[in-house]
Amino acid sequence: MRLVIGLGSLPRELIASALGDDFEFIATPSEADYAIAEAAIVRADFDFTKAVFESMPMLKAIARTGVGTDRVDLVEADSRKIPVIITPGSNSQAVAEGTFAYMLALAKRLPVLTTLVRTSGWNSREDYRVMDLEGKTLGLVGFGRIARIVAKLALAFGMEVRAFDPYAEIPELIKAQTLDELLKASHFLSVHVPLTRETRNLISTRELELIKDGAILVNCSRGGIVDLDAALTALDSGKLLGVGLDSFDPEPAEPHPIYDNPNVLLSPHVMGLSENAKSMTYVMAAEGIRDFLTGKKVESIANLMIEGEK
Repeated sequence: MRLVIGLGSLPRELIASALGDDFEFIATPSEADYAIAEAAIVRADFDFTKAVFESMPMLKAIARTGVGTDRVDLVEADSRKIPVIITPGSNSQAVAEGTFAYMLALAKRLPVLTTLVRTSGWNSREDYRVMDLEGKTLGLVGFGRIARIVAKLALAFGMEVRAFDPYAEIPELIKAQTLDELLKASHFLSVHVPLTRETRNLISTRELELIKDGAILVNCSRGGIVDLDAALTALDSGKLLGVGLDSFDPEPAEPHPIYDNPNVLLSPHVMGLSENAKSMTYVMAAEGIRDFLTGKKVESIANLMIEGEK
């Protein structure tokens, strides 16, 4: 039997079933298991460094649950011609729903109004601005799978949708030609891009000055894209009404004063970890490993972009 190991917390029985009878899956591998494993299924919180590659001389493939590969040494993977298989779409619906939950909770001021009731502040209820989504413009930074689902949800609520993504096809009716154009139109801004050199601190002081007054900012994508210092300044000035964060840089999140702001909602990078999404991403990762090791074509590979290697 061919050995596949798990790196990070993974459901043994579900993955073993998806791999099939020709494979053995070990969820808590030993050093000896590392040495003979042909493949690894890796959770998002595991750092797959050069040292890990060196501990796995038989390694032929990696599957990363989800689509983020910032904690996998892709340069080392490329040098060894080892594909890093990803599972796009497995949690898109979950993250999109989480994004919209943030938008609704912040627009309706649920965090501060909950505190108001708990602290006998009923008579102050009209001191807090409560927004409607209908008629407001949602700006989407990035227009991949998740953003497209968020757009559909927004349209169902009667929102206007605009999107900016220099790498994606966007319907002309909603396409913004520049990020600045998008920001100037947005009452709500939702981030849906990977963390790269290009996107680090993409939303910072200058960008937040362009957004509409009293806007709501949500990032369920990757930490590091939103400059938290700039976002806190915008909250304090009233430029932003609320901020929702599910992703942080680094993770686990390090303390930041923005977390103490009553108009900020936080979650520990779990919007993509609904029960359905987790099961789907584990199965897709296992099937990707199985297909690659048995000679079948695998579509979703994050590296080896040279023609003929993907």
